[in-house]
Amino acid sequence: MPDVTKILTGGAVFTGGSEPLVIEGGAVAFKRDRIVAVGPASEVIDAQRGAEVIDVSGKLIMPGFINAHTHLYSALARGLMVDIAPSANFVEILEHLWWKLDRALTHEDTWYSAAVGALDLVRSGTTTIVDHHASQENITDSMANVVDALKEIGIRANLCFEISDRNGETKREEGLAESEALISELAAAAEASASAIGGDGTGLLTASVGLHASFTVSDGTLDRAAGIAGDAGVGCHIHVAEDQADVDDSLRRAGKRVVERLNEHGILGRRTIAAHCIHINEHERDILIDTGTIVVHNAQSNMNNAVGCADIPGMLKAGILVGLGTDGFTGSMFDEMKVANLIHRHEAGDPRVGHDVAERLCLRNNGVIGSRLVNGTVGELSVGALADIIVLDYDPPTPLEAANFAGHVIFGLTGWMVETVIIGGREIMRDREFTTVDARGTAARARELARDLWGRM
Repeated sequence: MPDVTKILTGGAVFTGGSEPLVIEGGAVAFKRDRIVAVGPASEVIDAQRGAEVIDVSGKLIMPGFINAHTHLYSALARGLMVDIAPSANFVEILEHLWWKLDRALTHEDTWYSAAVGALDLVRSGTTTIVDHHASQENITDSMANVVDALKEIGIRANLCFEISDRNGETKREEGLAESEALISELAAAAEASASAIGGDGTGLLTASVGLHASFTVSDGTLDRAAGIAGDAGVGCHIHVAEDQADVDDSLRRAGKRVVERLNEHGILGRRTIAAHCIHINEHERDILIDTGTIVVHNAQSNMNNAVGCADIPGMLKAGILVGLGTDGFTGSMFDEMKVANLIHRHEAGDPRVGHDVAERLCLRNNGVIGSRLVNGTVGELSVGALADIIVLDYDPPTPLEAANFAGHVIFGLTGWMVETVIIGGREIMRDREFTTVDARGTAARARELARDLWGRM
């Protein structure tokens, strides 16, 4: 990557972070993969002599979004035309659809699902993803396909492979080995190629230890996964109490609720993501607080699966770090925020509830979460933070200020307004055209593979 400072100037800058600002006529300067200045355009330009100035007057400059829990492997299920049995509950949805899909994925399917899924997210302004991959027949070297696809695109990601006992001991062992291999590969690549951060993508990727859910993993598997994570200094990524069936299984299996069981086996911690957490009680909340575990809310997916609505306002009040993800349901964090903004007041029957949920989860907490899991600070435009920046074509009809920015996000901004996406100082999308890959060709091949995949299901 050329060692040249670049400045986005002239637009309104939303800085994000714990003390966000809106700077009218602002500018953001970045060199290689880091932000070096943020402020009024005249001040930034004067301080950065010889920089390349990029005029984005009339646009909105803000940090790229973080999607704290998604499944790229589900991308080829969109518009699925397969004769599958109707599902009366969540477990049947898994058995009839998702577990059939993940067993049918080939290595090529995995590459293209990762690619088209990531492209979809970038189009709507997501620059960092926390992905949870499953391909339960073709396990060995499956993550190499995900890594290769994401490096080619240039998106930042924390990755994991979904370990499970549901397909027997052999597949469980392959999953554990694949997880270890992924962690080792990405750690070695980052150490050997620190200078490539924001360049060829090597430093953009980190790893966690993935597990499906308590009800599909044994005590032994939990212990081994916790051991891998502990040895590598990483966290785990697991679905927690998404459905009551997970709780019932844990009580039968261990005489403990899900969060209690996971904690007993060393799965929880500051770098661990507990996705969903719908069916948890007050004692389990206390455990999540004590361990510093991250919870990720996925409003649209939960509604789609009819599994319930997590008490996010209660978790936030209790002090749990809660972020926002899409669970693979959509590629737009804008859409996810809009639904998350509505569902909690709907559940409570009280319009005073949940008005700040989307803002806190996506615009604040996701940056904290992402920064725990990747090689630097994300989710804010500040000196020293990673240069993950998006530019939107937004001409606000009312004043745009830090105090009302969330209102503009919920009621004004949409994914199609995103024009430019910069990740690690590298322009990934310009004028809604990708600069790193042939997006149209990738989508065309994905369509061909999807038909074959559906046939195998």
